[in-house]
Amino acid sequence: MRFISLIVTALLFATTVSAQSLIPVKLNAPSKERGSDIMEALANRHSTREFSTEKLSLQDLSDLLWAATGVNRPDGRRTAATARNNQDIDVYVIMEEGAYLYDVKAHELQPVAEGDHRGLIADAQASVKAAPVSLLMVSDLSRFTGLDAEAQKQWGALDAGIVSQNIMLFASACGLATVPRVYMKKDELKEVLHLSETQVPMINNPVGYPL
Repeated sequence: MRFISLIVTALLFATTVSAQSLIPVKLNAPSKERGSDIMEALANRHSTREFSTEKLSLQDLSDLLWAATGVNRPDGRRTAATARNNQDIDVYVIMEEGAYLYDVKAHELQPVAEGDHRGLIADAQASVKAAPVSLLMVSDLSRFTGLDAEAQKQWGALDAGIVSQNIMLFASACGLATVPRVYMKKDELKEVLHLSETQVPMINNPVGYPL
């Protein structure tokens, strides 16, 4: 029992140390007046794999995350629909300075790991690493109840796709570049982000300003 306690303590210490110099990032209130109407956004939507290295402004990042899966109703429901309202999708924000978890209720970024881990998202696609922000949609399958493993994965993938579509429509309406991707170094990302066995990286969207 003492050995197990020591292991747990070591893991908690490692998790704390990995993000110790990062601080939470309080995001700006989302600007709901910006962007074009939905038909124009759909007409302009396209995938882009080349990005400027310029960092996103705090307002652009704030609005992007709110559009992805922010709270849009007093009862806590979100901009992105999820199966049975299980809200299984967590959005991780991977930037040059570190990795964060988007805290939907507080509308802020919680530190997860220091360092530039964008290469784990880009994998072999070097141009993607230039994007200043990569959003990673992770489905926590434990939030689904009464479903077999196959159904959990299907529903998780569906919910991740809805969040990705929100990201793409926001990018189209507001002049940002993005592309939906499933290629990434999942095992390494799970380690860096301290994901559990039930948390599955589903899809990622690198986002930046167009060249």
